[in-house]
Amino acid sequence: MKKIFIIILPLFLSGFLFSQKKPQKKPVKKGIVTKMNYHDEFKKISDEIMTNGTAYENLGELTKGVGSRFSATPGYMKAVEWAEKKFKDAGVEMIWRQEVKVPVWIRGKESLQIKASNGDWKNIKMLSFGNSEGTGGKDLTAEIVLINTTSELNALSIGQLKDKIVFVNLPMDPKIINTSDSYLITAKSKLISASVIAKTGAKALIIRSLTTATDDTPHAKMVYYEPEDKVKIPALSIGVRSADELEKLLKKQKVTAKLNMSAESKGDTTNPNIIAEIQGKKDSKVIVLGAQLDSWDFAEGAHDDGTGVVQCIEVLRTLKALGIENNHTIRVVLYANSENGGQGRDMYAAYVKKRDEKHIFALGTDAGGYSPRGFSLDMSPQRRRLIFDWKSYFLPYGIYDFDQTDAIQDISPLKKLDIPLAEMVVDTQRYFDYHHSVEDTYDKVSKRELLLGAVAMTQMIFMIDKNW
Repeated sequence: MKKIFIIILPLFLSGFLFSQKKPQKKPVKKGIVTKMNYHDEFKKISDEIMTNGTAYENLGELTKGVGSRFSATPGYMKAVEWAEKKFKDAGVEMIWRQEVKVPVWIRGKESLQIKASNGDWKNIKMLSFGNSEGTGGKDLTAEIVLINTTSELNALSIGQLKDKIVFVNLPMDPKIINTSDSYLITAKSKLISASVIAKTGAKALIIRSLTTATDDTPHAKMVYYEPEDKVKIPALSIGVRSADELEKLLKKQKVTAKLNMSAESKGDTTNPNIIAEIQGKKDSKVIVLGAQLDSWDFAEGAHDDGTGVVQCIEVLRTLKALGIENNHTIRVVLYANSENGGQGRDMYAAYVKKRDEKHIFALGTDAGGYSPRGFSLDMSPQRRRLIFDWKSYFLPYGIYDFDQTDAIQDISPLKKLDIPLAEMVVDTQRYFDYHHSVEDTYDKVSKRELLLGAVAMTQMIFMIDKNW
C-alpha cells in the first residue's frame, strides 16, 4: 500500500500543478469592442508627422515657387494647380474645383507724399486698402486732419473735414494679451471705416497699420463700402513709424498730403475653391477642415495662410500614410478670395446647404504656423464637453486651451447651418508683426512649430472621426 501511494501521489500532484498552469479561456461577450488606446494613436500620428511630414517643404514651394496668389491673378491659378498636385502626391484621389465669382481688383501704381508748411515733399511708404477706389491716377492734394477718437470725430462741426484727408493713428491695444482680440477690436473701429469718413466730406482716409510691429512696413487692410455710399473715397495704410512721426508733425504745424492711386475694380471673374477628400468607410457624413489659398498681391503669404494650406494637406497625407480607415468623409477645402471678399467661404456654405450634406464638424486654421496651444470651440455646450474629455490625450503635445468659443475663419458661414465649428489656437504674439505685409515670408516660419500644428489638427480630426 505504501509503495502504491508513493507512485500515485506524484501523478496526482503533477496533474494538479499542470491544471494550475493551464490558461483558462474567458467567455467572449458578443457586441463588446475593445477600447482604443488613444495615447498610442496620438503618438503614431505625432511620430509620423514629426519624422516624415512634408508641410515645411510644401510651404517653401508655395511661397517661393508660386509666390503671391491674389484672387483673379495668374498667381492664384498657379496655386490651384500646385494644390491639386500636392493632394495627389498625398495619395488623395477625390479632388475637384468649385468655381467662385470673385472681384477683379488691380492695385496699380500708388504713392503718398507729405509736406509740412515749411518743408519739402517727403515720400511715405503706403498700401492701398484692398478693393479701394483710387484717385484715377491723378494727384489728390489736401490738408491732413488728425482724428484718434470717436469723440473727436463727433465734436467736429459740419464742414470741418470737407475736402480734407483724415488721418487715424489708432494702435492695437498692447494691454490685450490675445493679439487676435486686439486686432479685431481695432479693426471694428468706425474711425477706420472709409464709409464713415466719407460722410464727413473728407477726400481720403489714411490709417496706422494694424500691427504689433514697430517698424515702418505698411500692412494691408480690406475696405468695405456701404451700398448707399454716394462717394467711395480712397483708403490706405502707412507704417507705424511714419504714423507716429506724422502725428507729431501735425501737432506742431499744418501738413499737406499728395496722394496718387491708380487702384481700380474691373468687375468679376471666377476662381475655384479646391476640394479634396478621403471618403468614409462607414457613412458619408463630412468632417471638413479648411484654409485660404489666396494671399495679398504683394506677399508670399507664408503665415497667412500658407501654413494652414500645407497643414490641411498634411492631415490627409498622414491619414493615408498610417493606413487609418476613417469612418466619415474627411474633406479639405482651400478657399478662394479670403483676403478681399470672402466669396470662397460663402460659396462652400451655399454648396453644403443646397446639397443638404451632413457635416458633423468643421475645423479652420488661419492664425499662422506658430506653436499650437488649443482649439476654440464654437458649438453647443454638450459638444464642447465631449471634447473636454479628451484633454489628457492632447496635453503631452502642448495643447491645453479649449476655453475659447469663437471660430471666425473661413469656416464661419457654416455656423448658420448648425455645424459645430473649431479653430486651431496658436501662440499669436508674432503673427501681427507680419500679417498682411511684405514681411510675411517663408523664413519667418519654424518647421517644428508648423509640424506640431499639423499634429494637433490630425489628432483632433482623428478623435472626431472615431467618436462622433
